[in-house]
Amino acid sequence: MHTTKQVTWQSPSNIALIKYWGKHGNQLPNNASISFTMENCYSETTLSIEPKLSTSKEIELRFYFDKKENLAFRIKIIQFFESIHKEFSFLRDYSIIVNSMNSFPHSSGIASSASAMSALALCLCSMDDMLNKRKIPKDKFFERASTIARIGSGSAARSVYPTMVSWGKFKKIKGSSDKFATECGDWIHPVFKTFQNSILIASGDEKKVSSRVGHSLMEKNPFAPARYKQAEDNMNELIKALMVGDLEQFGEIVESEALTLHALMMCSKPSYTLMTPNTLAMIEAIRDFRESSKLPLYFTLDAGPNIHLLYPKKIQSKVQEFIDLELKQYCENGRIIFDQVGKGPKLIK
Repeated sequence: MHTTKQVTWQSPSNIALIKYWGKHGNQLPNNASISFTMENCYSETTLSIEPKLSTSKEIELRFYFDKKENLAFRIKIIQFFESIHKEFSFLRDYSIIVNSMNSFPHSSGIASSASAMSALALCLCSMDDMLNKRKIPKDKFFERASTIARIGSGSAARSVYPTMVSWGKFKKIKGSSDKFATECGDWIHPVFKTFQNSILIASGDEKKVSSRVGHSLMEKNPFAPARYKQAEDNMNELIKALMVGDLEQFGEIVESEALTLHALMMCSKPSYTLMTPNTLAMIEAIRDFRESSKLPLYFTLDAGPNIHLLYPKKIQSKVQEFIDLELKQYCENGRIIFDQVGKGPKLIK
């Protein structure tokens, strides 16, 4: 009789405020980063195992995305499993089925690797505990999941925790490490715990240059050493702003980080650009509106063309009106995703 065991986790995406760009070793960051965890943009992944019909020690995997078999993702996940199989012996002992879906459209321009790989890492850790009939302390469970997620996607290390999360060894953040992320929600000012994140989709097209390639191009980027020093300085200043609720300082640093990230792409060899004319039009409109309204709304970008508009919940209605009147025209098919700071992953079953 064939018995199937399965576990399902839902894990959110995140948006970095201090950017990690450039890595070494086995997915280790060249500078510390810090991010908001999101609420509505998440991946839901089910990991199922069943006895193998053969005695082969090869990894047997079927991968489904949105209920359809996906061979391209299957190849990537097999490579990931090969890199961690010593940590999870069951990967070679059972036939594996992975079903994954995103709460946001695949072409929405939101990087899904953070949510997808963190959800999968959480499933792996839960399955391992189930098979070995053990229950490890909650903090150690999530630390392990963050470490495993990092190997699949660097930014995924931050998605296993709620609210605000740092990743990378940093002297001012207790317990920080390059190997796993650290929860920061207990020391930030309350205003940041209900921050809104409206994602303005300038383009949902697949990126011309992947983040993996972008990271590798930092190795020969002539501005890399200055960038890592800048990241350290910005991290120090942002921590101060986060602790006291200084919105103006927060916004100044976050916007500088976003533009620096894209400047580094333009200075790479070969050079490339991910922002579009509509991205730049929205940045100018946001700056003009902030100047005239004196409202604390700020932008950031990930490694793509889409604007993440960050602002306190108390000005939500005014920002919504501004988005509808001035920014929506620059969004591809008027596409906007309204999100907010979130509570972290959820074990579904």
